[in-house]
Amino acid sequence: MNLVKRIIVYCIGLFFLALGVTLSIKSNLGVSPVSSLPYVISLISGYSTGAMITVMFSLYVGIQIVILGKNFKVVNLLQILFATIFGYFVNYTDFLVSSYMPWNYIVQLATLGVSIVFLGIGIVLYLKADVMPLPAEGLLIAVQTKTTMPFHNLKVSFDAIVVVLSIALSFVFMGQIVGIREGTVIAAILVGKCVGMINRIFSRQLHQLAIFMKLPVE
Repeated sequence: MNLVKRIIVYCIGLFFLALGVTLSIKSNLGVSPVSSLPYVISLISGYSTGAMITVMFSLYVGIQIVILGKNFKVVNLLQILFATIFGYFVNYTDFLVSSYMPWNYIVQLATLGVSIVFLGIGIVLYLKADVMPLPAEGLLIAVQTKTTMPFHNLKVSFDAIVVVLSIALSFVFMGQIVGIREGTVIAAILVGKCVGMINRIFSRQLHQLAIFMKLPVE
């Protein structure tokens, strides 16, 4: 029963993550690094951002299989299922806020700020549920098992690579850089800090949540 509770909390976390991604797109100030490549590919291909997130995240699982070989655990294929759910949530939240358009730069910044908060909430919840890493994180964990690089350094390198690829693809296929702006840098800096702040401010509630899910608590 506790696994069901954890999956529910995990999916709620994915929903907040999706809402954060959607609002960052709506701000038109640049999306977070991990979402930049699916977003640019969606603009190029005409498919929805959610669909491209599912495709890209599934590709990350495929790369994990190549890296880990026989050490890849079959249960980690569930990352594809959760990536599909996440992609659906992105499309659904895009529908929910489809009529919302920030009308000036201040409102754009406010929208970006709200998106960062939602991203932070989503990360806290899905990590607290301790069910399954999302494919991008799973890919970094797989690389870490084959290298001596600290996870943080791998994360920075991964974000830089996907941002560069996003810039290159958007410039080649659309003649301009899209999806990468000051908001991308702001999100890269502040999302982690937001996660830490949420963990501090809501430590008691998160402790109770862990008890609810029957997870070990400190």
